[in-house]
Amino acid sequence: MTLSGKTLGEHRTSRMSAFYALVAVIAALWFFPVILIVITSLKSNADFYVGSIFSIPRVLHFENFQEAWRVGRMSQYFKNSVLVCLIKIPIGLVLNSMAAFGLAKMRFRFERPFFVFFLLGMMLPIHVALVPLTILLNKTHMLDTLWAVIIPYIGFYIPFSVFLLRGYFRTIPPELDDAARIDGCSDFVRYWRIILPLALPVLATLIILDFLGSWNEFLMALLFLRTDQHRTLPLGLMNYRDRYVSRYNLIASGVLISAGPVTLVYLIFQRYFIKGVTAGSLKG
Repeated sequence: MTLSGKTLGEHRTSRMSAFYALVAVIAALWFFPVILIVITSLKSNADFYVGSIFSIPRVLHFENFQEAWRVGRMSQYFKNSVLVCLIKIPIGLVLNSMAAFGLAKMRFRFERPFFVFFLLGMMLPIHVALVPLTILLNKTHMLDTLWAVIIPYIGFYIPFSVFLLRGYFRTIPPELDDAARIDGCSDFVRYWRIILPLALPVLATLIILDFLGSWNEFLMALLFLRTDQHRTLPLGLMNYRDRYVSRYNLIASGVLISAGPVTLVYLIFQRYFIKGVTAGSLKG
């Protein structure tokens, strides 16, 4: 009995060791490009011709970050990206959470078709809307303004946000709604005072995903923002190459600078991330 128990314990230990070894290998493969970018950002242009791309620089050039900030004109682009996220994310969260509240906690005719209508938006590729959007923004004189990307960002993120929020709202016990109605609370009070405070995990998840998508979006920003005054941070990475050569050390430095805010937002809200994704997607 003891021997079998010992054998069972050793078997479990070996399985756990194999699992952790596999996780370590996957983590190393995932983290390798990050290490390569960091090494590249600390090289000089001469280092690319002396050694391989994997070689460690003999002298660490931290001034590359200062040069990348100056050459990429990142002060203006950084400010524009921050403005886009600060305007877009709160507006999107309010609109999407109100729509999800209506679909999850209110009963009305054609409730299911309305929800399906939102889901159909998840099947629409962004590329099919680029030409109509360009024409519409040009006619409304919003082309080459920050609103030219803020409004499409809000629109294209509605289906996924409503889907996730509705699923999470439906996990909140209906007894809370019944108690609020008995106390005389209106629908808006129930939404604002009861549902939203209980939905912090899924809201934090959406903040992370929304910030990541808005901060790194490139295609619409490239098409709709024509001048340096309104361009966002991803477009600044194009300033590190000219007609004949690309300055890879500055590109890597610019990538690390642009990744900083995304990493900070994730670290702030990551405790809610997994809980919000799983709870919001399991109940339909």
